[in-house]
Amino acid sequence: MPHEKLTRMANQIATFFATQPGADQAERVAAHLNDFWGPEMRAELKAHAAEDDSDLSPLVKEAIPLI
Repeated sequence: MPHEKLTRMANQIATFFATQPGADQAERVAAHLNDFWGPEMRAELKAHAAEDDSDLSPLVKEAIPLI
């Protein structure tokens, strides 16, 4: 899957969780990705983040180590 699509999807998930109360939004983003994304998708997102994370939201960047 192209990294642009993964980035867009991850950022959309982060946008949702950013509106939720509490201080654990990054953990919730990571939990969602761990629960609903396949291992290949998670690996692709992590590889992209390691290469260039400039298009990822701050919340996704914070969630990456938890994936």
